[in-house]
Amino acid sequence: MSFQLDRDPRWLRLHDRQWICPCCGSKHAGLFDLACDKPDFWQGTDERSPNSKVRTSNNVLAEDFCVLDGQHFFVRCVLQLPIVGSSDAHFGFGVWATLSRKNFDLYLDTFDLGSQGHLGPWFGRLSNRLEGYPDTLNLKCQVRPQDGRQRPYVELEPTDHPLAMEQRSGITFDRLLDIYALYDHDLGVLCLNEHRSPSS
Repeated sequence: MSFQLDRDPRWLRLHDRQWICPCCGSKHAGLFDLACDKPDFWQGTDERSPNSKVRTSNNVLAEDFCVLDGQHFFVRCVLQLPIVGSSDAHFGFGVWATLSRKNFDLYLDTFDLGSQGHLGPWFGRLSNRLEGYPDTLNLKCQVRPQDGRQRPYVELEPTDHPLAMEQRSGITFDRLLDIYALYDHDLGVLCLNEHRSPSS
């Protein structure tokens, strides 16, 4: 019989109310995604330009787009990992992926319309190194645009790379806690040591 997360008191503590991360001091309620602020290839300033600047600059980092040397094009995406034991919970890495110039321009041209789900999928490469995995930079992927101005999903090529395998098979709650800890969010302290019950 498969284990259901709603029986895990740590999972319930994480979801029963708002809580403060014991490491960073931020408020959360339940799971939260982790985000890469820029493609690893970007060596410029971390200051973000408006998305509109992308059309007029050969080197620019914006909220949703990045152009490097007028030849390399990146878009901000989400890579989701299902949580084992839950029918609908996912953890997300906010990542960047490459696109061809043609697909980048199409994505940019339709960005404000909010109806991009029929576009793609487009070939890309993951453009970030993620903690806790063998090198993830340049892993092949499909970039799947979404409607409603939601960031595209990244679907990794089905290889034996651990990240690709986890995207297909899911990660356990313990594995998720390990990932959070690698990014300086040690929620094991919260989940294991807090004694308030979900009903209190």
